[in-house]
Amino acid sequence: MLLCCFAIGCGAIVARLTYLQIISGPKNRMIAYENRTRSILRPPIRGRLLDRKGIVLATSSLKYNLYINPKTFNSPEWPRVRHQLSELLNLSPDKVEEYCNEEFKKNDYRLNVAKNLSTKQVMNFFERRKDFKGIELDIETLRSYPHGSLAAHVMGYTSTLRREEYAKLKTEGYRIDDRIGRSGIERAYESTLRGSWGGQKLEVNALGKVQRRLENNVPTAGADLQLTLDFRLQKAAEEALRKVKKGAVVAMDAQTGAIRAMASHPSFDPNIFSPAPSIRQWETLDSVRAPLVNRALRGFPPASTFKVVSTIAALESGKYNTDSKILSTRSFCFEGQCYHDHVSLGLIDFPTALAISSNTVYYRVGLAVGSTELLKASEQMGYGSETGVELVFEESKGSAGRKKGSEQDPSNSGNWSSVDTIVSAIGQGVLEVTPLQMARLYAAIGNGGWLVTPHLVEKPTVREAVGLKLETLQVLHKGLRKVVTEGTATLLNDSSLPSVAGKTGTAENPPYADHTWFAGYAPEKKPNLVVVVFCENSGGFGGTVAAPIAKILLRTWFQET
Repeated sequence: MLLCCFAIGCGAIVARLTYLQIISGPKNRMIAYENRTRSILRPPIRGRLLDRKGIVLATSSLKYNLYINPKTFNSPEWPRVRHQLSELLNLSPDKVEEYCNEEFKKNDYRLNVAKNLSTKQVMNFFERRKDFKGIELDIETLRSYPHGSLAAHVMGYTSTLRREEYAKLKTEGYRIDDRIGRSGIERAYESTLRGSWGGQKLEVNALGKVQRRLENNVPTAGADLQLTLDFRLQKAAEEALRKVKKGAVVAMDAQTGAIRAMASHPSFDPNIFSPAPSIRQWETLDSVRAPLVNRALRGFPPASTFKVVSTIAALESGKYNTDSKILSTRSFCFEGQCYHDHVSLGLIDFPTALAISSNTVYYRVGLAVGSTELLKASEQMGYGSETGVELVFEESKGSAGRKKGSEQDPSNSGNWSSVDTIVSAIGQGVLEVTPLQMARLYAAIGNGGWLVTPHLVEKPTVREAVGLKLETLQVLHKGLRKVVTEGTATLLNDSSLPSVAGKTGTAENPPYADHTWFAGYAPEKKPNLVVVVFCENSGGFGGTVAAPIAKILLRTWFQET
């Protein structure tokens, strides 16, 4: 009986040892290894954002954080350490205790008791380092934007990962306390900018004391990106936009699509997201003024700037030719409704109609060519589709002339009426165009009929021919130049500037004040800059509100170049 009991006991021991050492051996070895090692992660330095001449627009700053070992927190030495922390941080011992208790719930290896120490605190720590046993300093990198809100909508911002995001991204090398690009270039080029984590693996004894360093992996820094933005032009655009409450500016190379300035007002300081905005700051960001919205990528009625599209529809459809004359009158009545105009010049050609921005001419043109041709010309010139800019996740496609919520052709009488055609011909109604789309269209007119792909990061030029007839382009060139020399934008007929061609616009937005526009390019013969200015609910007229802002940009650019 004793022998049987002994055999059973030995069998149980052997079975348990077999389970622990053979079946569960790899798992237990890993647990034992983890018990004797500690990992200290090192975040990568995020790549910088530079303007086209190398001026730093976004970089990373180093912040010093203070940590203590949890074993110190629970040891007899804690009162002394707490007193030292209290002196170093200029906090009461009770406050230090509170911070440590909160951190202890989150982390069982290192307690982060203070972030972003001042230079004086860091110096005090190193001067008395021998006294601060159980306390250590470590470095954290935070995104920094040295020029504050300058180009904030282009660069975007970063913030820490949410838990649900981490569950999806941890397989891609992200850590629970990692930061990720949320908007702008920071988001579009996240994989390029972020780099990869490094860290140290330390061997510790049962008391948690470091015995030796097992591994040391240096973090890989993210790559720098050189943007197409011009610092001086961007600064001038943002300062000029402060003349209105809300608006946007796009300045772009008419030949290549390189964006030299993209500004939206009101703006925000992306530094507040490093590490996180306060409640009051977030309330400001989430206000009705919508400072986080990039208005350069949002759709608005284009008003009279759209008359170049109506001109294209008229000439390309064959309904009119370059010598055609259309009647300009004080009013135009159709199907029981009358539409008024500010001028009456009788029979005029297309260049003159563009110069004086005659509405009644384009009412007649719109009805003559029909809604289908208007839509065709709009889409041919890039309206109603994405531009190809890197910020595609923020970009609105706008509306080239289809009623919202319907995919039907506007010529379908059940969906479209003569009123829609009439008001669309002058850029009102269901039309919505982004400032960037408009910059692309006017660049195509200026460069001889090529739709360029706007871009914010230096890359080869991508463009496609829109297929406009030479005669059509000549009429547009003549008309847009005439707008500046004789028409609604004579403010830009300035000897200090090269010859400018463009178009103004004033869009109704009841019950609010009108929007105002200017879109144009310079030099007239071979433009290297196209400028679009949009002023939201500014009141006034395109020639008196938007054109002066455009003049500031043109003067800045051509004085510099």
